[in-house]
Amino acid sequence: MAIHLPFAKLSHWHQIAFSAALLERMLPNYQMFSEAADFGNAKVLRNQLDILWQWLDNSQTVKINSDAQLLKLEAETPDPEAFDFFGVFPALDACMALSAMWQLMQVKPVKKQKAAEIDIDDIQSISRLSYNSVSYYVELLLLEEAGEANDGTQHDASEELVITLEQINEHPLMQWEKDTQNELFDFLKFATADKRTCKLARKMSLSEGLSNLGIEIV
Repeated sequence: MAIHLPFAKLSHWHQIAFSAALLERMLPNYQMFSEAADFGNAKVLRNQLDILWQWLDNSQTVKINSDAQLLKLEAETPDPEAFDFFGVFPALDACMALSAMWQLMQVKPVKKQKAAEIDIDDIQSISRLSYNSVSYYVELLLLEEAGEANDGTQHDASEELVITLEQINEHPLMQWEKDTQNELFDFLKFATADKRTCKLARKMSLSEGLSNLGIEIV
């Protein structure tokens, strides 16, 4: 599942601004996992995202070694097989999204490039990772709710609880994720590449004070 937005309509700068805004909503998930699992350093990811905002704010005059940042990020990326609780997955998604961001930073935009020629693999990956984090979490919530509703009722032990795509899509967290991505895209599509746009995009992503999973941002 994913949100299919026409990212080729965004410039390289606007793609990075969109991705940075989504990452603001994903980072708290990593921080919560890191504290619970005693793994990784959330400050490394926070610093990397701050560097990206600085690059956007300063009209791209900030020089960044993306390869060095990717190496730092690799050390903070959890192995899902090493942990036995759900939190590792949104944490991994945050790391993978930030990795895709650094790869996007390495793309050299071409002036007067046609929309059909713009590579959107990295920004699509970031959009999908944020969306899928929410989708998986919502599915677990719905399964838990369905299990609690079935407690005390007789049913065949072979029966499995099934959550439909429609149920997932109708959940408030899923609707919020879709609305957020659509609103960010619609705003950036016509916004000027400047500090004010950065400030507004970041404000939009943090307006509720929650991560994309509904975790309070401290």
